[in-house]
Order: sequence, then structure tokens, then C-alpha cells
Amino acid sequence: MPQPAQPPAALAGPQKRPGRLAALVGATALAAALLGGGAGAAIVGLTGDSSASSTTASSAATGQTISNTTGSADVSTVAAKVVPSVVQVNVTTGRGSAIGSGVILTADGRILTNAHVVQGAQTVTVTTSDGKKYQARVVGSDTKSDIAVLQAQGASGLTAATLGDSSKLAVGQQVIAIGSPGGLQNTVTTGIVSALNRPLSDVGGDGEQRNSPFSQQTSNVTSGPSYTAIQTDASINQGNSGGALVDSQGRVIGINSAIYSPGGSSGSVGIGFAIPINDAKKIVDQIGNG
Repeated sequence: MPQPAQPPAALAGPQKRPGRLAALVGATALAAALLGGGAGAAIVGLTGDSSASSTTASSAATGQTISNTTGSADVSTVAAKVVPSVVQVNVTTGRGSAIGSGVILTADGRILTNAHVVQGAQTVTVTTSDGKKYQARVVGSDTKSDIAVLQAQGASGLTAATLGDSSKLAVGQQVIAIGSPGGLQNTVTTGIVSALNRPLSDVGGDGEQRNSPFSQQTSNVTSGPSYTAIQTDASINQGNSGGALVDSQGRVIGINSAIYSPGGSSGSVGIGFAIPINDAKKIVDQIGNG
């Protein structure tokens, strides 16, 4: 989504949704068609939105929610390993509040998420899978790559994720998405790698008009996030933005960032996008060294 004068950090709770949905909905807010997975998948979820993943996701107060019927034994093993390394990110901005997700990088609270999840944030709170809450600050962000790094204040003993190698992915490979769609923390969905090296500019093209979460319309995506994505059919919805896309070994190979949402669809249609972890790691290093 092109960057408006006042940054659309996340979908604001009080804001009314536009009549037409953006072609690209960030899993919070991406190029007009990118709506963060709440600010979220950008898909950042509206905190007042009761809609969640179209798969069988349900949240447990303490638990690791498994929403999958195929290969559940393998998925449950991966979920048990990775869920503790994924957090929910709650953000307040001048426009309202939003929900996204994040991936724990270090035991002392470094967290990777999408830039669109925390853009314009006034306060950021992260909640671990076991319900512990920490105030967090934005260490740095890169809006073009849609990557941001957070620091949870006073955190220790967190479970850092194992990062994989996205260059070794293959089309058809099974992947698992973990995050907080609609605020349903610890939600797990499965799918495959549908395509690799997918430029976001290829999605919703042909001059198609796109709507941002704040009713600004544009067909120009040059000022929005720009990266080559992993395409997946794993269910990703608002609130998933910044969450983990992992392989069958529980290694994070992507950061869930956007969904293609054609016509009047408001949820997953099986076309989701994640930032390759190799690309994300480069930006994290740049932020850390900056």
C-alpha cells in the first residue's frame, strides 16, 4: 500500500472497512492491496473483528491451537516446537489498535515482525504463547522490505526460533503458518509452497484499483513494500502478519506478510505471501548494525 501522509500502522479498531477490499491484503498494510495480517497477514487484525481463519482455528487460553486434519501428528510435533517462539503483537496508534504476530529471535526479547504491523505505533505489547505480556519498543524497521525488529522490555528466558534457509525451498513442500489471525493466538494452519520468487507487483495487476485499510485508493504500488515472496496456500488471515512460516522441521523459512483478497473476499482464498527468511535476516542485521 502506498505510504499515506500519516502511516497506516495497522488496521484501526474503530475504522470502518472500505466497500471494496484491496487486491493485496497485508497480513497489516501493504501496497494498497497489501493489508497487514492485522495490521496483520499486512495482515493485521482489527481488534474488534470477530472473523478469523476460515480453517478450523480456535484459541485456547494457554494452549497451542492446532488447526489441521492432514498429517496432524507431524504438525503437532512442529507446533509444539515452534508455537513458543511466536508472539502476538498488539499495537495502538493515533488511528486505533491492531493485532499482528512476531517471531522471537533471542532469549532476551528481540522479535522480528512486519514493518506494517508497527508503523506509527504509539505503544507495542507482545504476548508470548503462555500468556506473558511485555511492553516493547521498535528497534528499527524497513518499510520497503516490510521488516521490523522489536525489543521486549525486561524479557529473559524466551524461546528463540530456529531460522532456516529459504534458498532451499521447493515448490510443493509442506509448510506451516503460525500466528494470531483475528487475535486467536497460537493458531496453526498448514499448506504447501505454491510458488517461489513471486514479485508482489505480479499480484492484482492490470491497473486494478486497490483499497487501503483507511479507504485510500490507488493503482500505484511503487511506494509500498517491495520484495519477492514465497507464495503459499496455508491459511493466512488478518492478524497473521509478522508470524512464522515454517518447514516440516520447525525451521522458520518465511515471515507471513500478505494475502491476495479478490472481489469481496475478506479472508484467505489460498493465496498468501511470506517474506523469505534469508531476506529478512539481512534486514535484521542491517537494523542491528544501524
